[in-house]
Amino acid sequence: MLKIINGTIITPGEIIHGGSIVIDNGKIVALSNAPIDLPCEEVIDARGLYVAPGFIDMHVHGGGGYDFMDGTVEAFLGIAETHVRYGTTAMYPTTLTSEVSDLFATLDSYKEANRQNSRGAQLMGMHLEGPYFALSQRGAQDPKYIRNPDPAEYEKILDYSDDIVRWSAAPELPGAIEFGRYVRSKGKVLALAHTDAVYEEVLEGFNNGYTLATHFYSAMSGVTRRNAFRYAGAIEAGYLIDEMDVEAIADGIHLPAPLLKLICKIKGPDRVALVTDAMRGAGMPEGESILGNIHTGLKVIIEDGVAKLPDRSGFAGSVATADRLVRTMINDAGVPLQEAVKMMTQNPARIMGVNATKGELAAGKDADIVLFDAQVNIRMTMVAGDIKHRVEIEDRIPG
Repeated sequence: MLKIINGTIITPGEIIHGGSIVIDNGKIVALSNAPIDLPCEEVIDARGLYVAPGFIDMHVHGGGGYDFMDGTVEAFLGIAETHVRYGTTAMYPTTLTSEVSDLFATLDSYKEANRQNSRGAQLMGMHLEGPYFALSQRGAQDPKYIRNPDPAEYEKILDYSDDIVRWSAAPELPGAIEFGRYVRSKGKVLALAHTDAVYEEVLEGFNNGYTLATHFYSAMSGVTRRNAFRYAGAIEAGYLIDEMDVEAIADGIHLPAPLLKLICKIKGPDRVALVTDAMRGAGMPEGESILGNIHTGLKVIIEDGVAKLPDRSGFAGSVATADRLVRTMINDAGVPLQEAVKMMTQNPARIMGVNATKGELAAGKDADIVLFDAQVNIRMTMVAGDIKHRVEIEDRIPG
């Protein structure tokens, strides 16, 4: 058994000062605003640091110099170990558009990495981003792989691996509604992404399972004209459909402060999930990098805290880490601490259907826990009761 004492514990209902948590066999067994009299092998004195649920990143491509599309076990383990240093305790490895053979290699590597992973964030299942996108909204995705949904292909992919838990696609494409119904019938989370859909097309997609907006605003239509008539786009649909959840790359660059404030004002704290959407440059120095497979991917430049296309005409991916997202929401968007944490923990857990065991600090939940200071600098990361990252905990009271 392990005990955390003197923590400023963040729960959905309140912030508990001087609280204690007891962990046994990877689970939280007790939580109190007072000392807990149970014998424990180890006691961690939080010394007033914030104690929060582990961060859940439901859309991440890479970090630490690796990309999941490298298709190697080393890449999966390296990314998991990189992001655990920044408070991520659970992640959903995300693909890019590719050949099916490359996708299968990545899925094979995931399975083996999941068996070997002992030092990084927990791998929760694969998120397929593409290849069924609107070419006009491809962003940095490789256009030669973008295509319309084909039942012979997507049924084969879903049959190949039971590790796929989410798929993002454009709902307006020919065959996309049938694709969505099939994905949902398999119990997978379905999201709209890289889409040129107008409101009516998004609404039809929502009614057929597209209940999440992938990286809201990025690679997504806004108000547009067709044959002189003005139409609301996917962004407006995301706002108008109350029950639709939205992802926010809250690095302060993909979404600057005014847009983060607008998203929170309209959608509210219960419908926003923070995601890094990080590529291999996360946790790495600025300079040249590669988006996607290390051998065949797109050369990019990392500067100003973001990845850019070589001609600097647009963004080519995020280099954010989970702590940066929470920090940005608090400092730039003016979101209260509890709400920012909820967007990085409880909301992703609900969206991905793992809220029975993850997303909040409560008895019976997994002991996925982070300790951080008032500036959201991560001091300790624990996954299922096992400390994966820890730095010296000094006397510091959150201010």
